[in-house]
Amino acid sequence: MALTAVFFYLFATLALAAGAMVIVAKNPVHAVLFLILTFFNAAGLFILLGAEFLAMLLVIVYVGAVAVLFLFVVMMLDVDFAELRAGFIKNAPVGLLVGGVVLAELVALFLARGVAPSAPGTAATPMPQGVTNTEALGQVLYTKYVYFFQGAGLVLLVAMIGAIVLTLRHKPGVKRQSISEQVARGPATAVEMVKVAPGGSAIPDAPTNTPERQRV
Repeated sequence: MALTAVFFYLFATLALAAGAMVIVAKNPVHAVLFLILTFFNAAGLFILLGAEFLAMLLVIVYVGAVAVLFLFVVMMLDVDFAELRAGFIKNAPVGLLVGGVVLAELVALFLARGVAPSAPGTAATPMPQGVTNTEALGQVLYTKYVYFFQGAGLVLLVAMIGAIVLTLRHKPGVKRQSISEQVARGPATAVEMVKVAPGGSAIPDAPTNTPERQRV
C-alpha cells in the first residue's frame, strides 16, 4: 500500500507539473512534448486505479496519434505563434470565466463526495467477479450501450467525411490520375508510330519543312 501511494504521488506530481509546463512553455514543440509526458503520467494513474484499458487507450490514441500528429503539424507548418498570442489579453476575461466555472464544478464535486461518500459508487455499474476490466467494459459497451456506441461512430464518420469535403480543393491545370481511362487504353491509343523524313522533325510545332505525322 505504501509503494502504491508513493507511485500515485509521483505520477500525480509529474502530471501536474507537465500540464503546467504545457501552458507556460513558449516553444510550441516543447509544449507538445510536455503534453506527451502528461499523458504518460495520467496513464500511470489509470494503471494504479486498475483501469488498464483506459491507460492503454490514452497512450495509443492520444500519445500515438493526436500528440504526435500535432507535433508534426507544429514542426512542418511555419505558424506565427506570436501573432496568435496577440489576442491573449483580449480573450483573457472569457478564459478566466470558463476557468472559474470549471473550478466551481470541481469544488462542488469534492464537497458532494465528502458529504455522501457512497454516492459515486451507486451510479457505477458493478464489475463482475472473475472478469478483467477490459472484458467487463466490452460487455457493457457492446450490449447495454451498443446503439449509442454505433451512433457515436456514425457521427464521427460523418464529421470526418464533412471535414474532407469542406477542405478538399481541386486546383485547375493539375494532372490527375484516371483509372478508367488507363484501363481502357489499348495498343491503338497508347502507341503511335511516326514516319519522319531525313532532316525533318516529328514535333507538331516544328518549322514548315516538318512532314505530317503518319500512322503506320
